[in-house]
Parts: sequence; C-alpha cells; structure tokens
Amino acid sequence: MNQHDNTYDYIVIGGGTAGALMCNRLSQDANRRVLLVEAGGRDSHPWIHVPVGYLYCIGNPRTDWLYQTEPDAGLNGRSLRYPRGKTLGGCSSINGMIYMRGQARDYEQWAQLTGDDTWRWSHVLPAFKQHEDHYLGADELHGAGGEWRVEKQRLRWDILDAFALAAQQAGVPASADFNRGDNEGVGYFQVNQRGGWRWNSAKAFLRPTCYARPNFTLWVHARVTRLLFDSTGSGDGRPRCTGVRVWDGRQMVDAFASREVILCAGSIGSPQILQLSGIGPAALLRRHGIGVVADLPGVGENLQDHLQIRAVYKVQGAPTLNVLASSMLGKARIALEYLWRRSGPMSMAPSQLGAFTRSSAQYAWPNIQYHVQPLSLDAFGEPLHRFPAFTASVCNLNPTSRGTVRIRSPRFEDAPAIAPNYLSTGEDRKVAADSLRVTRRIAAQPALARYRPEEWKPGPQYESDEDLARLAGDIATTIFHPVGTTKMGADGDPMAVLDSRLRVRGVSALRVVDAGAMPTITSGNTNSPTLMMAEKAAGWVREEARSARAAPVREQA
Repeated sequence: MNQHDNTYDYIVIGGGTAGALMCNRLSQDANRRVLLVEAGGRDSHPWIHVPVGYLYCIGNPRTDWLYQTEPDAGLNGRSLRYPRGKTLGGCSSINGMIYMRGQARDYEQWAQLTGDDTWRWSHVLPAFKQHEDHYLGADELHGAGGEWRVEKQRLRWDILDAFALAAQQAGVPASADFNRGDNEGVGYFQVNQRGGWRWNSAKAFLRPTCYARPNFTLWVHARVTRLLFDSTGSGDGRPRCTGVRVWDGRQMVDAFASREVILCAGSIGSPQILQLSGIGPAALLRRHGIGVVADLPGVGENLQDHLQIRAVYKVQGAPTLNVLASSMLGKARIALEYLWRRSGPMSMAPSQLGAFTRSSAQYAWPNIQYHVQPLSLDAFGEPLHRFPAFTASVCNLNPTSRGTVRIRSPRFEDAPAIAPNYLSTGEDRKVAADSLRVTRRIAAQPALARYRPEEWKPGPQYESDEDLARLAGDIATTIFHPVGTTKMGADGDPMAVLDSRLRVRGVSALRVVDAGAMPTITSGNTNSPTLMMAEKAAGWVREEARSARAAPVREQA
C-alpha cells in the first residue's frame, strides 16, 4: 500500500457482490480515481470456481469470516455457523449461485416504506436487466449482453423430477422462470454460472475491466478498522466522511476520499464498521468507549434472514448423491463427468429444484420457498448420510422475527454478536409448522410413491403446531440471507439508517450499498437483488457527481 499517494475520488469498502459492481461503474470515468479495500484475498482459491466447491469454501478461513450466531431460543438454544464471503466476490464466491429477484410485491413494499417510487418493481426491473446476460436472450423481462451470466443447470435428477410432479399434484403449478414478478410454481432454478463454472461478481465486474483501468486501485488483505470524519462538517452541520483507516497486517494506513466513501461490507460487516466508527445506537457506542458521531439507533437492528427447515426423506430405488458419492468409484465417475463435460454433481448448485407456494390459505401470495436437494446431511460441511435420501428445505419468505448485529468491544478484530432471533414470533412459528405439513402433503402424492419416501426428520409422529415448531427449531438452519441491518427508510422513520438513495443519515459523503440496506427481505435468494441495488446506487453517485460542483481535494496532514 502506498501511504503517500492515498487520496481518491471514491473509496469502496468490500469487494463482494455490491462492491465489485460499484467499482466497475464508478471507474468507467477515467477522471475519477477509485480505491477498493477488501479484507480477504483475491478469488484464487480453486474451489471458488467449481460449483460444488461451496462445500470447501464455507468454514474455510481463506474464504469465510467464520461467524457464529448467539445461542438462539427459537432454535432451542443452538448456535449456527453463519457463512459470509471473505474474498473478492464476497458471498457470490461461496453462495448457492441461484439467480432470484424476488417478487414484485417486495419492491412495491420498499417504495411504500421509503416513500420513493424509484423502488417499485417497474423501476427496479431495468436495473436487473442492465447487467444481466440471460442464456435465452433479451425479452421484456430479461436482459442480454450484461456482465451477470444466468444459465440453466447442467443436470437433472429423477428424484427431483418426481418431487416436481408431486408438487404439481399437490396444487403447485409448474414454472420455467421464477424471475417474472410472481414466483409461484415449481421448477429448476436458474444459476449464475458460465459453462459449468461459478460466475461470481469478481469475474463479472472486476476482471478484466477494472484491473485494466489505471484509475482503479485494489487493496486486498486490508481490513477497514474505522471510518474517518471531519468534525467541521460539510457546510450543513453534519460530519463529513473523509476516508478510512486500514490494517494491512503490519501497520495502519489511512486513505482519503474527496467525494464519497461507499460501504459494501455486507449485512454483518457494514453495521460493525459503522458502530466502530461512532455511528449507531449511542448507548451501545458509549458502553464501549466509542465517541458518538451520529446517534442512529437502527444500525445493527432489523436483522432478517430466511430460516430453512431441512426435512429429510429416506427413499428407495432412486439414485441420490448420498449413494453416488459413497464409494471411490462413484466419486471418480463424478469427477470425470465434470472434467469432460462440465456437468454432473460437481456442476450443481447446493439446491437444484425450487418451489414457491403458500403455507396456508390465509396468504394471498406465495409465502414459502423450497430448496430441494437429491442428498441429505446434518449441515453443510458435514458428511453425507449413508442412506439414499432427499432434502426438502422450506423457508418462510417474509419472516416477522427481527434480530441484531452489535459490536462486542471497540476492537475491530472481535467479531460482532449476531442474534437472528429466529422463530421469535407466533406467526413465524405457525408458518414453520404449516410449511412442514405442506412438505408432507407433497411427499404423499402418487408421483413419489414408487420411491417410498419415509420422513426421517423431523419424524411423522409429530403433528401439533407446538411440536412441529419445536422440531423446526431443532433441524432448521440459515440459508445465508441476512439483510436489513442498515435499512433505508422514509424521513419519519427513526430506525431508518439510510435515506432512499442509500445515504447514511446524520453525516455526509457516506453511503451503504449492500443487503443491509433492504428494509424488508426479498421473497427468495438475496444475491441478485443486492446487485440491482448497487446498479441503482452507482447511477445515483455518478448523477450527483455530475450535478454538483467538483469539491476540492482536501489536503491531509
């Protein structure tokens, strides 16, 4: 790191899903210098790029922050592994690769909560399409030629085809595309892959474009310890964010931004950095001896996540990954298929088949999502079971439970306390119980009868709401979708950390662009909605720079 030439127009913190796109868009202007500060390394670990490699990246200190949640009452006291990407590409380097936008109603709700119509479905759709490269080409709802590749999966499973047919027999319509505004249906997920390889945001937005631009600078293995502020403000009485303090493993280095600092560290990292920098609930900051720059009680609150309830069914007469990967010969066949054809189990996303339906008749929209897998295990990273089985994971798309992310100390090295508070409301417990009943109804359909599905977890002997909600707590785990911890909102919302253009309230020249900005969680996987938010934010940053007079670069001592 060069400590002498350390002033940039923009500093982006975090080279993950949102940060990579932000750097790409902002460095398109050759007159603007952009610094990307990434705490992890380059996305050079070979397992990042093989789709099944998520099994070796989650829990790996080279690629994962290795967070753990606090013991959770809703999970009967259990603590969960909480994977977050620590590498270029961020979570897009270790996630399930599922391309999912959410439902139109999600964005109508965002527009209502922020008082800003630019978040309506009709206005976010162009941002999704802007960077999309859909394998079927462009139409009124999909884009082509963008950086974010979307392909169909390169394998099918008999047991999953049977589950899809059983879901249709249970009243769930077939769907070939979950990304047209209404997710209801059952079908195979589309994935962010190119030719059987994972397609992460570093490949899409940093390589080769940003790397070839002389106005783009990348720092890796560089941990932002705090934001820097000018207490004299920016002329309107608010402190101005002027840069970042970075630990490179040997020393502290300061870097300065003449225009903006853009925080893209994710739903866990961004609130931690804000709190360490004096932005957050004043009582929390003072308890840790941190001076208050801006008292924003919403920083680290409003944590939402999709909790997947992993029902496991033993089957007979069906090839599943449990069986195929149980011998050296089977593993060799799997490896050869991927080597020669880029297909087969090594090319598969963690979940191949999806379904969106209602947990009960009281919901007018699909409120639960299935991720169905031709395998079973106790948790990702654990060995596969020795018997043939499939897993029908189901999650509540719109949970009402809310959690927190709070620093434990003023030390940047200490991981924050993550408390999701799963199943902490009566509605969420009822949806959990009802969703397990939907799973049983699908498993009982004629299409699956030939495989004689036998419920292994949670177990058919449990039937009451109370028992099923308790058992859900025993077998459920995160599906890695934390959002909402720096939410945007309307001016009258005291818990809104950001305005509707993702600018941090109470200070200037600071924006948060990541999934933490979502006021409510989207109805599905959250990676691509985060990219959409970054696309819109990049447009706003450039628009504001064009309309404002160029601010002079501040001389630093």
